[in-house]
Amino acid sequence: MSKNKLTSKVLDEILDKIIFTVDDSKGEIYRIAEDARKEYGQLKQELEQLKRQVIETITEGERIEMHARLARQRLSEVSRHFKIYTEPEVKDAYEKAHGLQTKLMMNRQTEAQLRSRRDEVERRLVALNETMVRADHLVGQISVVLNYLTSDLRQVGEIVEDAIQKEYFGFRIIEAQEEERKRLSREIHDGPAQMLANVMMRSELIERIYRERSPEEALQEIRDLRKMVRSALYEVRRIIYDLRPMALDDLGLVPTLRKYLDTIEEYNNGYPKITFISIGQEKRIPSKLEVALFRLVQEAVANALKHADASDIQVKMEMKDQHVMVTVRDNGKGFDQSEKKENSFGLMGMKERVDLLEGELNITSKIGSGTLVMVKVPMPASAK
Repeated sequence: MSKNKLTSKVLDEILDKIIFTVDDSKGEIYRIAEDARKEYGQLKQELEQLKRQVIETITEGERIEMHARLARQRLSEVSRHFKIYTEPEVKDAYEKAHGLQTKLMMNRQTEAQLRSRRDEVERRLVALNETMVRADHLVGQISVVLNYLTSDLRQVGEIVEDAIQKEYFGFRIIEAQEEERKRLSREIHDGPAQMLANVMMRSELIERIYRERSPEEALQEIRDLRKMVRSALYEVRRIIYDLRPMALDDLGLVPTLRKYLDTIEEYNNGYPKITFISIGQEKRIPSKLEVALFRLVQEAVANALKHADASDIQVKMEMKDQHVMVTVRDNGKGFDQSEKKENSFGLMGMKERVDLLEGELNITSKIGSGTLVMVKVPMPASAK
């Protein structure tokens, strides 16, 4: 389609198709969520039944084991006093002992199969719950997009004359939303979702330890579980904070960074120690640059906390008329830069942000010598 053929009517037709596609996708996601809920309910019932069957099998196994023990004692007695028992009595003692031992083996095999299926169902329930939550979240986001497409964007369509720019703008919004969803999906899956799944398994373990060992060991497991829940809560809060720190708009970059780093250090009980140094005049710079620099520091510090095992992290920011320089240094274990790691989304995201700002990103690290991240971006003419 040539540019001179892009009329308001053609743009409206394109917009109607987009709305239809998005609305149809919303319905499909809703159906996926409903199917997940239906399967979740069925598996929930199956899980309850499996738990009952496991308990019944264990009880039956204990009963069989008791009888088998008595049968073995009887067989041992017959074997020791073989001459005073008749052949049918000897045979009967042997067959009873063998039969009960066979039943016991079958009982234990059944218990193992039931436990395996129970664990499989519990894992599936966690995955389904995550699918339902994500699907509901996507339906909500698509509703917002539909509202935008059916109201605000139509008004923009009446004003904007350049159809190519409008189309490009729309596709960039959709692309940015999808990238953000992917990032959030990865963080939620690798962080809180995994932790919550571990919480479920640990809670069952605590119950078993309380029954089979001692309350003291169960209490220790509860303390460990509390730490795990605390970490999950921290991850959730961090993800929420990642969406948009409001202090950035109100206070500016330097105060927001100082507050953010103090909060991280306080949450981790002062370990590692995080030092923030600001050099030059503290002034407001364009919002886009403030957000980008905040995200870069946030990602670099997060990498140091997760992977470096450092005791000291230093963040330094230097504002000059021509550029802004940011360094994040840790005294952690470092890494081999020649080793290519798959799915290094954090470093990839940092590089993309710096490229968009037409800046430079340098990462220096050596095993046992810590890591240094240096970012240098030009200062916009409007901020000089």
